[in-house]
Amino acid sequence: VSPGCRGAPGRFAYKLLHDLFANYSSALRPVEDTDRALNVTLKVTLAQIIDMDERNQVLTSYLWVRQTWLDAHLTWDKDEYGGIDSIRIPSSYVWRPDIILYNNADEHFGGSMETNVVLRSDGHIMWDSPAITKSSCKVDVSYFPFDGQRCRLTFGSWTYNGNQIDLRNQLDTGDLTDFVENVEWEVLGMPATRNVITYGCCSEPYPDVTYTLLLRRRASFYIFNLLLPCIMVSFLAPLGFYLPADSGEKVSLGVTVLLALTVFQLLVAESMPPSESVPLIGKYYIATMTMITASTALTIFIMNVHHCGPGARPVPPWARRLILHHMARLCCVYEMGESCKSPQRAPGGRAAAGDAGGAGEGPGEGRAGTEVRGCPRERCPCHHDALLRNVGYIAGCFRRHRANQRRTGEWKKVAKVMDRFFMWVFFLMVFLMSVLVLGNAA
Repeated sequence: VSPGCRGAPGRFAYKLLHDLFANYSSALRPVEDTDRALNVTLKVTLAQIIDMDERNQVLTSYLWVRQTWLDAHLTWDKDEYGGIDSIRIPSSYVWRPDIILYNNADEHFGGSMETNVVLRSDGHIMWDSPAITKSSCKVDVSYFPFDGQRCRLTFGSWTYNGNQIDLRNQLDTGDLTDFVENVEWEVLGMPATRNVITYGCCSEPYPDVTYTLLLRRRASFYIFNLLLPCIMVSFLAPLGFYLPADSGEKVSLGVTVLLALTVFQLLVAESMPPSESVPLIGKYYIATMTMITASTALTIFIMNVHHCGPGARPVPPWARRLILHHMARLCCVYEMGESCKSPQRAPGGRAAAGDAGGAGEGPGEGRAGTEVRGCPRERCPCHHDALLRNVGYIAGCFRRHRANQRRTGEWKKVAKVMDRFFMWVFFLMVFLMSVLVLGNAA
């Protein structure tokens, strides 16, 4: 083939371009009959999800938008131009439909990129243009982080009504063959629907094509960084009841756990939209914080019971029967040398006997007192009344001290039984709340 023959198609292309656009205007709708609607076919390919801003409810995505229509003024006989069947020219040379994204949320309102169009000899024009779009999306975070979202992308003409442009979707779904997987969101589908809407401003119908992007959040990141730490911290709260009352750390542990959960709650609140819909993990945090607040208040009450002084009243009979007998066996609270499986002596039996018999004197105290009281004055070696009074005073103080110790010990045991009982109650509450959260997520 000679060099002149190789250059012939190039000259034909220049001649074709000159002939096509000699009397062409890109400002008018390219139809032979102005009463007929121009068919425009739309195809959207989702390439990537760049960002989902839940707080501002904006979806940023990377799309490939393909528009196809017939231009009646740009046809030619390919045999007259060296067999050229198609040419690629700047899109600004031809008329283009003003198809835009209706729910655009970009502050700059950027459109598609100015790419070339493919013009064929029969007048069909195909315009492929990539676009980074920001669309408004109503985000429902009720089940965060186990939620799914439905984001709509609505395309339509801004000025042409349905009698001038008939917009249709090429496929029933968006094209996902070239989609780049997102680390946070999983795409379940992208169905497309065509709608014809009559707005209040105009009587003409306006068709649009709506692509519904079905998303499901990948919850692994949030489970390991927000949910599991909260569950582990919440299981520490009931252990505050297991701490000895004399350690001085019972209330400090509850306050520390409460502060830790407050930090997690603030982290979740920063990323969620300020709406009335509270996310599932937020409800879990609030329920756990309420439980920890209640446990701290109960701990303060139990510490007051534990530190009842010698001037406290004796343990009431109903408390002795309910707490020191039934609940102590249920919670396996026993004295040194006893076992929760072995039969226990009747709680307070010795104390009752001691109170009845002189406030619990020792094994030989009663007899010694009897002997002293029964000692004939003429045979007793101790004839000094002052010494006898002093000995009686010391014995009475000792008996009162023993009674106060016994009363204080009973109140301490009451506090210990209540600690163990509430510890298991709150452990059960934490477990049930965790199961309910995971059940609602499923």
